[in-house]
Amino acid sequence: MGDLLYTIAVILIILWAIGFLAYNLGGLIHILLVIAVIAIILRLIKGQKIV
Repeated sequence: MGDLLYTIAVILIILWAIGFLAYNLGGLIHILLVIAVIAIILRLIKGQKIV
């Protein structure tokens, strides 16, 4: 029974860590999208071709 509780605890900690990282990376993805849009707008303003 002790091994089962230990296994469940480890699985819950791993799932919590994945959820925590996914939540924080969500903000990072939005920042990267904003940077990409700004880069495209700057290329359009400069008259460069977007490939």
